[in-house]
Amino acid sequence: MAKTESTFRNMALSLTLIALVSSALLGFVNEFTREPIALSNLNKKLNAIRQVVPEFTNNPNDEMYMLPTGEGDSLEIYPAKKDDVIVGYAVNTYTSRGFSGNISLMAGFKADGTIINTSVLEHKETPGLGTKMTEPGFKDQFIDKNPSEFELKVKKDGGPVDAITAATISSRAFCDAVQRAYNTLQKGGIK
Repeated sequence: MAKTESTFRNMALSLTLIALVSSALLGFVNEFTREPIALSNLNKKLNAIRQVVPEFTNNPNDEMYMLPTGEGDSLEIYPAKKDDVIVGYAVNTYTSRGFSGNISLMAGFKADGTIINTSVLEHKETPGLGTKMTEPGFKDQFIDKNPSEFELKVKKDGGPVDAITAATISSRAFCDAVQRAYNTLQKGGIK
């Protein structure tokens, strides 16, 4: 087979062909994986909801609604019902005050605002320090506390929350995310 001459035209055609084949393959892979990724994200969300509210019989994802935070954005509210009676609300909340950026969590509340449980969905905190916010020793201190009576502040700031050793910024951020969820739920009115 004869060697193709190395000209600008031949190089441009080769690169164009490679780009077309690559983009077609990427498009195919994207279409092929879109549904499994969406299903995986939905299951992750439903598992987080199950962790933060009592047992429910409805599909909270189907009844999800948005409430404005008053800060220019909105939070997702997932009502959990058992036999058409509200047993709790799961709030997909966040804060940007983490040591390494955003912290996203699901917070569960009773109708009166009492915290049922919390579950960290995503964070980029320092391994071994800020990541301890996912451990029961830290997050369980919020269970059965009502933010109207239990100030969501670490002890360094005059509140009752025991901060994670060497991770006060992460602890403050966690409190901020839960407070944002509580405030939004209270301001927006429980449906």
